[in-house]
Amino acid sequence: MVKLISGTRGAGKTKMLIETIKNASSASNGNVVAIQIGNSLNAHIKHDVRLINIEDYGISDCEAMFGFMAGIMASDYDCTHIFVDGILRIISESDRSDMDKIVSMFDKIEGFCADSSQVVMTFSADESELPEKMKKYL
Repeated sequence: MVKLISGTRGAGKTKMLIETIKNASSASNGNVVAIQIGNSLNAHIKHDVRLINIEDYGISDCEAMFGFMAGIMASDYDCTHIFVDGILRIISESDRSDMDKIVSMFDKIEGFCADSSQVVMTFSADESELPEKMKKYL
């Protein structure tokens, strides 16, 4: 399952994500992964969550991000959750402006998640600005 936490800048998306990560970490019988830019989540998340600084991997577009996340799931069958803080800040400007590419990435991620895992991403846009195809992830 893919879930989107959407809102404008300053709306509390990251705070909501942190709470969701804490709840998942407590409830999960598997591994929880949080992808971030830099180390902004480090002080808020318990050590049992795998924190990944995406800047260390040179990910800059939707295809690479999909491949990265699919690789995490493929290499760790015990991974129950992947959290991504600021998906629009991770992908390039050209991909950011192409909602079809973003929707395609979400759909592909949904395909490999099935019922066994959950992916939650923060997305800096008001819900009313989202294309209809993305609203199913809210």
